[in-house]
Amino acid sequence: MKPRSVTVTSMPTLREIVDLVHGWYPPETADSWDAVGLVAGDPAAAVGKILFAVDPAPEVADEAAAWGADLLVVHHPLFLKPVHGIATTTPKGRTISTLAAAGCALLTAHTNADRAVDGVSEAIGRALGLTDLTPLTGASGPAMDKLVVFVPAEKADHVRDAIAEAGAGAIGDYDRCTFSTTGEGRFRPLEGADPAIGSVGNVEVVDEVRIESVLPRSRRTTVVRAMLAAHPYEEPAYDVLELADPGVAEAGVGRIGSIRETTLQHFAEHVGHALPETAHGVRVAGHPDRTVRRVAVCGGAGDFLLDTVRGTDADVYVTSDLRHHPASEFREHDGPALVDVAHWAAEWTWLPVVQAKLVEALGDTVDTRVSTIRTDPWKFRI
Repeated sequence: MKPRSVTVTSMPTLREIVDLVHGWYPPETADSWDAVGLVAGDPAAAVGKILFAVDPAPEVADEAAAWGADLLVVHHPLFLKPVHGIATTTPKGRTISTLAAAGCALLTAHTNADRAVDGVSEAIGRALGLTDLTPLTGASGPAMDKLVVFVPAEKADHVRDAIAEAGAGAIGDYDRCTFSTTGEGRFRPLEGADPAIGSVGNVEVVDEVRIESVLPRSRRTTVVRAMLAAHPYEEPAYDVLELADPGVAEAGVGRIGSIRETTLQHFAEHVGHALPETAHGVRVAGHPDRTVRRVAVCGGAGDFLLDTVRGTDADVYVTSDLRHHPASEFREHDGPALVDVAHWAAEWTWLPVVQAKLVEALGDTVDTRVSTIRTDPWKFRI
């Protein structure tokens, strides 16, 4: 899905900015457990200043308020788990109260930003200088159906309008998309029927149109009900076909790419220089002299991809939050080397990317800033 274009000569509205971000990082691609999208703010409000951060922490909210930000865009959700209150006696309560008092909206792009084009994993790969980046696993496209219905020719437009208004026929930047072919419909009403055309006991031949249209699977019930309500027949003939998932070639989980040949020692040092400094630093599993040409990366906790990475030609896998046993067993099977970096540092690389995209879309109508507050929980090491 392409983002809606925005042409502005003055400050854009929050709604326009949300539309842009959701166009690049569609909320429907987020994991089912996630909490993404607009958390707080008036969609009609004007936005002149945008702050970007990884975490919606109290100190980040303070920064947004002090700077006079109208919008805080974050990667991690503020309310990932249900809460029963937002009193200022809690960190989350202080965060949302500070933002609300300052008139600053809050927008979250989490797992929907992880796998997208220009998303988190891609940003990490670019920060490390990787080329020819491709997803480790392809992203699923939205679940789609096709409705096929047979309608008397004189009622075809009426049915097309009904299913379009119910959500069928949208393809990219186009709507009301249908395909039609003409033919003959034959039927015989039986005793008890109340036919709109023809009579009981007699075979009827009608000029009909076969109408085909795609629709999101989530709209299936609504579209079918609209079609049945608009159709003149007592018992319309129709099919609902589940379409195969074509995938999204450019999007997906993690990334793999190439780098000029080096050693694991030198590559790990390069990672340390490319990412923001943290107390966590860079942990490495593998021989320092191992040759590195191909690099796999994943933003956030990435041990769920270890089996996938093992099946690639990666020489090293860069991710965060690797646990002892999965990492140990991975190396026991002579898998690629492992480079474990701070969760916050890796995902911070995405902030300049989304900042640049909004600046390109909105021009000098907004002032933007990337927070450099280190919200990584680890503060020092002995």
